[in-house]
Amino acid sequence: MLTKSKYMKILILCTGNSCRSQMAQGFLQSFDKRLQVFSAGTQPARKVNQMAVDVMKKAGIDISHNRPENVDRYLAEEWDYVITVCDQANEMCPVFTGKVRNRLHMGFEDPSETKGNYTEVINEFYRIRNDIRDEFYSLYETEIIKKL
Repeated sequence: MLTKSKYMKILILCTGNSCRSQMAQGFLQSFDKRLQVFSAGTQPARKVNQMAVDVMKKAGIDISHNRPENVDRYLAEEWDYVITVCDQANEMCPVFTGKVRNRLHMGFEDPSETKGNYTEVINEFYRIRNDIRDEFYSLYETEIIKKL
């Protein structure tokens, strides 16, 4: 366990690393500056989804400069937490050769797969964004902060 006032290293893992993991990374970083939060994908997209950028901006968090990363670059590192946010990434989670102290799965639907008009799609992005914010804040309050 880390001692008081040290940082904590967290990896958020998704398939495309373009929506859910990017939002979770943004929120966790905003909760506590002692958290070093990274996100990656098992099959990373070319860029972060623009609607994810837009809904996070409305929450006061700028993820516009983030870029999807391949999880392979992080496999040998040590992590306090590796958290998957989609079922496919959870099922296909690669083997980490570095030490992983806590492995969690917090599944969220993929808002980029929503069909419908602009209003229906953006509302789904807001819903998923809010679910991610709430569930990650609950994890932060009940578990992570106690280990800092």
